[in-house]
Amino acid sequence: MAHQVQTMAYVGETPWHSLGNALPPKQSIDVWAKEAGMDWQICSSPVRYMTEQVGSLGSIMSFDEQKVLYRSDTKAPLSVVSDRYQVVQPREVLEFYRDLTEVSGFELETAGVLKAGKKFWALAKTGKESTLKGKDKVNGYILLATSCDGTLATTATLTSIRVVCNNTLTVALNGAASAVKVPHNTVFDGQAVKKQLGIAVSQWDGFMYRMKTLSERKVKSHESMNYFLNVLCQADPTTPVKGGKGGLVNERALKRVQELYDGAGKGATLDSASGTAWGLLNAVTEYVDHERRARSQEYRLDSAWFGQGAALKQRALHQAMQLVD
Repeated sequence: MAHQVQTMAYVGETPWHSLGNALPPKQSIDVWAKEAGMDWQICSSPVRYMTEQVGSLGSIMSFDEQKVLYRSDTKAPLSVVSDRYQVVQPREVLEFYRDLTEVSGFELETAGVLKAGKKFWALAKTGKESTLKGKDKVNGYILLATSCDGTLATTATLTSIRVVCNNTLTVALNGAASAVKVPHNTVFDGQAVKKQLGIAVSQWDGFMYRMKTLSERKVKSHESMNYFLNVLCQADPTTPVKGGKGGLVNERALKRVQELYDGAGKGATLDSASGTAWGLLNAVTEYVDHERRARSQEYRLDSAWFGQGAALKQRALHQAMQLVD
C-alpha cells in the first residue's frame, strides 16, 4: 500500500526492501520516531457490548477479560487482546537502541511500521563484519521487532546482510537461531534482552566460519537440483509432501532460483558463490527477499523477516549446512 511507505525510514543506501524516508546519519531517537512513523502510542480500552432490550436501546456492558488496543493518533483499532497482554510501545523499540548507538557503536539503519501499526521494528548495524573470498562482504545487524495483535512476540534477532545483494538471513548456529523472544504475557525488559543478545553477538565469528565453509564447498549440478527441490518443495526434507498441487512447488520458483544460482543473481559470479553451497543459499535468500510473489513490497518484507519467507530461508540454511556437516 502506497501510504505505508511513509511509515519507514532509513540511513545510507536504499535498504533491501526499498521502502521509507531517507535520513542523514546519526539522527536522534525523536527524529527516527517521526520519520519512521513511530511517534504515537498504543492505547487501550475495555471491550464493551450492548444488550438488546425490547423497546429500548439496551445497556452498555463491559467484558473485563479483554481490551481493545488502538492508535493514539488516528484512534484506529489495532487488535483485541487479553487484559493480561503486555504492550510494547513503538517508542520502546527505538529506545532499545539508545545506549547501543551512543556508547557501543551501533548504527540505526532502518525502522518502521507494518500493517498500519500492528507490527513495528528497527534494525541497527552492530559493527560486526566479515569478508568471504572474492570480496564478498557480510555485515551483522540486530533486528528488534514486535506486534500488538498476537502474531509476534517481542523478538531481538542477530541478522546478517550480504552487501552485494542485500540478502538477509537470521544468524543460526547449531540449528538454533540467535534470537531472544519475550512473550506478551511478560514485561519487556530491554536491558535483560541486551545481556542475552551479547551472547548471541559473540556467535558471529562461529556463524561466519560456517558460511566460509559453505563458500568453499563446491556443488555438482545434481546436488544443486536436489538442494532446491528439498528447500522449495518439502516442508520437511525427509518427508515428501503428498501429491496434487502441493507435491511440487510452482515451476516458476524452482526455475528462478536455479537462474539466480547460475549467474543471474547479484553476486552469483563471485568466487565465494559461483558453483558453491554459499551460492545455493543466496539464490534462495535473494528469491525470498526480492523476487517472491507478494501483494506489495511491504508484504514481502513482512514475510521475509517474520513469516513464510523467513521460515523458507532458515530451511535453506539448514539444507546448505547438510552439505558440509
